[in-house]
Amino acid sequence: MRVRSRRARILGWTSVALVAILVVVTVGVYAAIKLEISGITHVPTIDTRNRPPRYIGALNILLLGSDTRTGRNGKIGGPNGCSCSDTIMVAHISPGRGGIAVVSIPRDTVVPLYSCSPWNGLPGQPADPHAVERINATLAAGGPECVRETVEQQTGIYINDVIELNFTGFEHVINDVGGVNVCLPFAIDNVITASEGSGLDLKAGRHHINGRVALQFWRTRYNVADGSDIARIARDQYLMAEIVKGVLHSGLLRSPAKIFTVIRDIANAMTTDASDTDLLHIATSLRGISARDVQFITAPWVSYPDNPNEVQFAQPQADALFWAIAHDTALPPTGKSKHHVRADTFKGQNNGPIDAGPAANMTLPPSEVKVMVLNGSRGADRSNQAAARLTSRGFNVVGTGYAATTGYRKSVIEYGSIADLPAARTLRGQFSSARLSLTHGLTAGTVDVVLGSSFTKLAPPKPTSRASIASLSNDYGGITASVACRNSAFFSANGTPHGESQSCPCR
Repeated sequence: MRVRSRRARILGWTSVALVAILVVVTVGVYAAIKLEISGITHVPTIDTRNRPPRYIGALNILLLGSDTRTGRNGKIGGPNGCSCSDTIMVAHISPGRGGIAVVSIPRDTVVPLYSCSPWNGLPGQPADPHAVERINATLAAGGPECVRETVEQQTGIYINDVIELNFTGFEHVINDVGGVNVCLPFAIDNVITASEGSGLDLKAGRHHINGRVALQFWRTRYNVADGSDIARIARDQYLMAEIVKGVLHSGLLRSPAKIFTVIRDIANAMTTDASDTDLLHIATSLRGISARDVQFITAPWVSYPDNPNEVQFAQPQADALFWAIAHDTALPPTGKSKHHVRADTFKGQNNGPIDAGPAANMTLPPSEVKVMVLNGSRGADRSNQAAARLTSRGFNVVGTGYAATTGYRKSVIEYGSIADLPAARTLRGQFSSARLSLTHGLTAGTVDVVLGSSFTKLAPPKPTSRASIASLSNDYGGITASVACRNSAFFSANGTPHGESQSCPCR
């Protein structure tokens, strides 16, 4: 009995010692991991008030590419930069993690100013529904959370997390997946000058490129196609498709160790509100995805009337897309149709209105509706809030003020003649409950909305018809990550008419 007791004590103490060693080793490894990825810049989560509804299961991630010139980024991108977000994408991951839809938002999109708090030495900005800025400038105003606030308010899409990478971070990701393949229909020599150029120098044909060249490809804009940012978005989506293939081929998503390596390598180049654990979980949850399950599309846009170098969201097409993303409504497969995308889509030309169904002849594009927003409530004055949201949805808000009388409980949309009825009907679609009222004496061509005490916010954006969603993926550059050498959609050879097929020296 004494021998057994002694053996039991020895085994017991040995077990305790082994457990203690395991704990020390585990804590040490965890501390080492935390130390290696401690370079990530974390931002506080946005204020939870006045945010879009959150739909269970789906995950929406805002991806930002910063053109900051701090540190090594200055050597890569040159001295000129504004710390803006020249790449803005919303990656919508379906609840079952079986599909991803990536929406590119043009950097030159004109948006109202939304309130942003100062952060990390940035000044922030006050809300001003009557002033506008390019959406890429919001990063320099208040950091990633300022971009998220703007994107949420503009699209109605709840953003779960935001991830920002700079130039060096992008290079590391490409190198960690072993590089990517690209295929060029003609040689590109994007010479760096004092104010432009990426340095990309590739011959026609197929290439396997590393991080440095991939970044040059990503940033190339001048002397390719029409030199516009919209055309560059098309090429960047093509490169993103190739990156997806590279990630899947490398087995990255199936290996937490490889994922950790990537996170470690880009830690000093990343800014995010997601925790280290969240980043790992997001990546590993996508291990069953395939290239055909990843779809890219550009947010519908038209030229901005006051500046041809800027764009604004095309309505109602943009709201149709944003509604589909926010509600996890699947976009249709990409491919040829009567709406097949042409290369001249990327020259700043509007594709024309998408069929809005039987009600099309009874409503107008929001940009053609002039609105005066009036407070008719004895309670909180929400006229500025409503004006900002209507402006973001493309309406021409001419001013705000107070109604002749107060005490309105429900909102009323007043129009002065039958000629203004289509405009009034268009505006009514933005409110959950608002009645129309023919009111003589109003300014011709303008409708008034009198906000009652029951008004809190606009109705959620919604698609105008099934046809409006069904054509989006083809009208605005939709591709999947399984795209092959489809050069005519991304490049335009000198002297070759846009939209014509070109020989592909990529085999």
